[in-house]
Formats: sequence, structure tokens, C-alpha cells
Amino acid sequence: MLLARPARALTIESITIRNASNSTVGRVDSDGTVRNSSNSSAGRIEKDGVVRNSSNSSIGRVESDGTVRNSSNSSIGRVESDGTIRNSSNSSVGRVEGYSPSLRHLVAALLFFFGSTTGLSLE
Repeated sequence: MLLARPARALTIESITIRNASNSTVGRVDSDGTVRNSSNSSAGRIEKDGVVRNSSNSSIGRVESDGTVRNSSNSSIGRVESDGTIRNSSNSSVGRVEGYSPSLRHLVAALLFFFGSTTGLSLE
């Protein structure tokens, strides 16, 4: 008999996203709302790792094993257990210090909303 493991919900804490110059480029509120530097809502990160844009359309997700998927369910990268961010070619494109699965929302915000301003694009 197979038993399904219960899904783990993310604990989302308010965080600020800064670029390499230490300028604030956005933030993620404790309810999962992603805000840009103008404080406008850019989307949201759901507790299950689903990433939604400002129109509430799913644009991707970060799975509990660190796999990053786009809206077509294609793997576009991975976050390893040590926080290394890899693109689909397995090249390292960045790192999240102190990464743990509870930080999936941070990784999703960085990659889906702030990749171009932080330099962590998976493309």
C-alpha cells in the first residue's frame, strides 16, 4: 500500500530583494505578494511554491526538491541544497546564502520577478 506524503506549506516571511549595488529592487510580503521597487504588486508566491503574475496567471513554480519550472511545466533550472542556483544547462548562475526549502519563495521571487535586476536569470 502506498501512502501519499502530505504537502508542506511554505512559511513566508517578509523579505527585501536587493541588487549587487545594495539598492532595493523589490520585496516579498509575508502574505506572498511580490512588490517591485515602486511598491506595486508584481505577482505573488503561493505557499505551495506556485508563482503567479499580477494577472493571477501561473508563470511557474519552485518545487520542494529545488526544481524551478516555467508555466509550461518545463524544468528551467534548479536550486541545490547548498543554495547554488543552476540553469537548465546545469551552469551555476548564482547562490542563495543559507538556503533551505522554506526559502523557495525567495528563490521564486529572485528568478521570476527580479532576475534581470539581480543578475540571477536562468536564461
